[in-house]
Amino acid sequence: MHQPSRRAYYFLAMIFTLIFVGAAILAGGIASVAGFGIGSIMTPTLAAKLGTKLAVAAVSIPHLAGTAFRFALIRQHVNKRVLLGFGIASAIGGLAGALLHTRFSSAVLSYVLGALLVFAGLTGIIGLASRMRFGGISAWLAGAASGIFGGLVGNQGGIRSAALLGFDLEKESFVATATAIALMVDAARMPVYFATEAHDLARVWQYLVLGTVGVLVGTIAGQRLLRRIPEHIFRRIVALIILALGLALLIHPNP
Repeated sequence: MHQPSRRAYYFLAMIFTLIFVGAAILAGGIASVAGFGIGSIMTPTLAAKLGTKLAVAAVSIPHLAGTAFRFALIRQHVNKRVLLGFGIASAIGGLAGALLHTRFSSAVLSYVLGALLVFAGLTGIIGLASRMRFGGISAWLAGAASGIFGGLVGNQGGIRSAALLGFDLEKESFVATATAIALMVDAARMPVYFATEAHDLARVWQYLVLGTVGVLVGTIAGQRLLRRIPEHIFRRIVALIILALGLALLIHPNP
């Protein structure tokens, strides 16, 4: 069988790199508006090159960088009540999910998560999510579920934001609180990834650097857009992104 030339190989590698950087910029921008999206967009993109298992761990680095930068910009809007209940449960779930990530394939979980996100997105679009309210044990359970899925398949943002739609948060507080929770989940799950996949992560360092730069660029652009979105439209935008993510997972589940 004819083997591709070295020139063709480098051309394809360059094309993928450009696509990956573009995805990182887009992910940073969406996360600035919706409070999630970095892992949801970058993980399947990088998985096409590295496989899902390594992609989940690799994307956690630009995810942390973009989330920390976004948090520094909007930290004053964090809702501390939601953060302490929902957020702590998410971090605990994230650690548990990261530990399970080392043992299980995520295809079935992707289907389950996709179905949950489709349901959550539809309820957000029709306005049902705005009439739901979480508190007490339900907030802890929703937070734990989002963290577990995050550690397992790298897509905690969608289900976390779907649950956060049930809290009475203005758009700035919504994004800031979701960002603070994402930082807690990253702090819980990343040590597990480094302990189990440090060698492979070092091998793909160029994607870590390019992904981080792209996310930061997108975050700056997204912050400017967030200020221009009316409150009632903001919730519909988040719900649409959640729905699209759920459909994407059902059509192309993580292997």
